[in-house]
Amino acid sequence: MAQTIVGLELPDLQKALGEGQPAFRARQLYDAVYRQRVSDLVQITTFPTTLRKELAFRLAVGLPQPAAEYQSSDGTRRYLLELEDRRTVETVLMPEEGRDTICISSQVGCPVNCRFCLTALMGLERNLTSGEIVGQVLFVLQTHQIATPADRLNIVMMGMGEPLLNLPNVIKATRLLTDPAGIALSPKRITLSTSGIVPKIEELGREPVRPKLAISLNASTEEQRRELMPITRKYSLKDLLAACKTYPLRPWEKLTFEYVLLKGVNDSDADARRVVKLLAHLNAKVNLIALNPGPGIAFETPEPERVQAFQAIVRRAMPCFVRKPRGRDIFAACGQLKRQAVG
Repeated sequence: MAQTIVGLELPDLQKALGEGQPAFRARQLYDAVYRQRVSDLVQITTFPTTLRKELAFRLAVGLPQPAAEYQSSDGTRRYLLELEDRRTVETVLMPEEGRDTICISSQVGCPVNCRFCLTALMGLERNLTSGEIVGQVLFVLQTHQIATPADRLNIVMMGMGEPLLNLPNVIKATRLLTDPAGIALSPKRITLSTSGIVPKIEELGREPVRPKLAISLNASTEEQRRELMPITRKYSLKDLLAACKTYPLRPWEKLTFEYVLLKGVNDSDADARRVVKLLAHLNAKVNLIALNPGPGIAFETPEPERVQAFQAIVRRAMPCFVRKPRGRDIFAACGQLKRQAVG
């Protein structure tokens, strides 16, 4: 089986090229794969023909292959991408006026059993490699002819999986995504969402190159969060907020707290006031997400008026936004990724 290139940094590429190749060949290969985004090594015109043929025999670019594609009425596209071992993950492109957002996965499935999330019903199959994480982005960029850094592009690690339980690969992928010599995204445009793996939050904060941090809060009390997010039994809400308080924010950065509103469960005015109290001493903003429903999920979506009332209370204390649902009709929205066939 050919060694794959996507996911390798410059020293790795030098090794992959083999002994006797000058250092500039590794830089040319890096440029071709990450900046020019070739899909086949024979397209690297800076290499002599004989070298191209030799490399194509033992190396492969290693992009995921599309197994299925679904298009929403709002323009969102959900891709089911097949990996080398025939497992599949989901990647979502959300085009908007003046910018695009790609939602990528960090694991096949997810081990964190959040009660309102379809992905949780899959369990965990395995971690993704750094190449499989970056490959999702490269696939979308190639497919839709999106240019970085010219086009405004956001990457959100909010697809399948808990990114902090695959931290080494997530960090390596972030380095590759932000390298000015390659894909050249700004760290300001990459966000990682976690259910709250406390020791890993501290580990993330020590990384020199890292995404922005978003915390899935989803509850206003310890008891409520334990019911909705069983991970709270291992990492308490109190400890999670303490880790957030000591998290080393960069000068331009705020913590983001995501809050999925469940009808009659965590969406009352009292819940909103408790959220304000919980986050009072943090440099933070809140994103509200009205539940995106799905088969096997025992909760309902609150009415728009309830969402607005909740937002109004939180917004008096800190920035609070309602995230517009994208791709609900094709199971592409937040919490809906479970490899569902549509149509």
